[in-house]
Amino acid sequence: MPAAEEISEIVIRENIARAVADVFKTMLGRPVSLDTSVDEKKIETHLAANGVPQVVGTVGFIGEANGLVYLYMDETFASQCTGQILGMTDFELQAAGDDVVNDAIGELTNMVVGSFKNALCDAGYPCKLTIPSILRGRNFRIESTSTAQRRSYRFACGDHRVVADIILKPTD
Repeated sequence: MPAAEEISEIVIRENIARAVADVFKTMLGRPVSLDTSVDEKKIETHLAANGVPQVVGTVGFIGEANGLVYLYMDETFASQCTGQILGMTDFELQAAGDDVVNDAIGELTNMVVGSFKNALCDAGYPCKLTIPSILRGRNFRIESTSTAQRRSYRFACGDHRVVADIILKPTD
């Protein structure tokens, strides 16, 4: 089986773009498009310094390909997505608290990464998903080790932005 560092940027980009678009269309009824006007370094700088509260879902995968996918969105958009998925009003969401948003974004991330993982499996990199988790905050930065392959992609969903940050670890 080929090592994870051999997964091409094209395979990563096409499959994460398809996964994000399919899940957002199915679960939210919203079209999403890959924003090719920005490069990865600008995306990383934007994430680290924008000061807007973020909700970040993360799910890993292990096997012939090992890595993590972080799905970033601002807190307001995360709440809107949750309301749409669960059919809840803004008032109901506020009463329910952050845990409901965390659960919904965790599941949304799980679906995106599951679709991405299936494409990796189809490409000859069988792997399994890990349990979703959520990060919340502002002005934070997620860094990878120097041996990891990192790819970041920004998506437009109406007036909102979603970033998929993918970190692949080479297999031993």
